[in-house]
Amino acid sequence: MSFLRRRSAATPAGPDFDVLAMDPGDWPGNLGAGLLPAPDGSCQGVFLRYDLFGGRGPAMIIGNLPEGSPARETADGEVPFEVAQLLLALENEEEITVVSSEDMPVMQGDNLLIVRRLKLSESRISCVQFDRSDNVLVTIAAWDRPITDDLYALLKPLPAELFQQG
Repeated sequence: MSFLRRRSAATPAGPDFDVLAMDPGDWPGNLGAGLLPAPDGSCQGVFLRYDLFGGRGPAMIIGNLPEGSPARETADGEVPFEVAQLLLALENEEEITVVSSEDMPVMQGDNLLIVRRLKLSESRISCVQFDRSDNVLVTIAAWDRPITDDLYALLKPLPAELFQQG
């Protein structure tokens, strides 16, 4: 994905990388964003929480974790960070594990993505992951709805202003 690039800012007001997600204006529900700070103040990842259920919990979480982010490190069978955040937001304390994964080719515009579909022990959660050309791992976790190939056409870099503080 050649349109994705590292950003550099004079003052760290948000992530130093493009965040690939759905435009909040295209989403009919509530949107929340979270930044994962490192001790040095740099951004170790961004996750966006899309809520279609009127404040009763998110329908989807999309995470962007750069290379070296500790949130990318998972043990065998452990769910990705975004799935854990989805379960936390839903106040679901069940023990969920990754049962298997399958790599599938998917087109996003002119770009070919190798998407890893994770099968989890909780069948109501759908989860996919793919690596971008700038080594940022994108993970999409959805509650009670499948993740279909047409979702990838809705993903685009969000404007940096969305992550500026006040």
